Amino acid sequence: MASVPLEDMSVPQAGTLLVAAIRDHGSAGHRYAGSAELTEGPAAGRNLADALHFLCALHGRYPGVIELVAARNVEPEARVWLAEASDAFARERTYLANLSVRAGPVPATPGAGSESAVSMQRNAVLTLAQSERRGCALGAAMGVAGDWAAIRTILDAAAAKFGADIPPPWTAGKPEALAAVADALGEGFAFRRAMLFGAEQVAVQHRGMWELLHARAQARG
Repeated sequence: MASVPLEDMSVPQAGTLLVAAIRDHGSAGHRYAGSAELTEGPAAGRNLADALHFLCALHGRYPGVIELVAARNVEPEARVWLAEASDAFARERTYLANLSVRAGPVPATPGAGSESAVSMQRNAVLTLAQSERRGCALGAAMGVAGDWAAIRTILDAAAAKFGADIPPPWTAGKPEALAAVADALGEGFAFRRAMLFGAEQVAVQHRGMWELLHARAQARG
């Protein structure tokens, strides 16, 4: 029976690290994204409308991160997951667009520069999706899928607020599904490192969006 080198026994698998990176750096842990301030109370309508429009700016155009990665993918182990995630995200994009229409225009907010900030965030995630560094783009796609689970809870709160139908659950970002793909791919150190970088950086960009949205909510008083 083959033995495992002692220095490798304590190293977590790629899937465990990827899921943890998305959880620790993304939307799920952000104080505003998970707050009642966003989804409840007298300011919830404005706050949700703001979030929906900024999410549209970041992920509402085709092709998005997942589609770009699927079109360029050369990793056989990721092909099925990318195809399913692309189809699922097309439905999410329609859901997001419908919610934005129901929510009305972007709420008036003191200050300037928010649009350019979210444009820079979109450019950052699209750059990751088109990275030539093997593993980085795939990690970015998994970062979007994994963090979308937290974002979807906010979309569903908006649907309840604005009287929209809620589509089937978002399943492409289930931790166990992402971990299985990452474990199948992440055996080489360089690939694994690039994949984790892509996922973490997408999560960081999402977190930056919530920071911006929180500042805008505070500016509206």
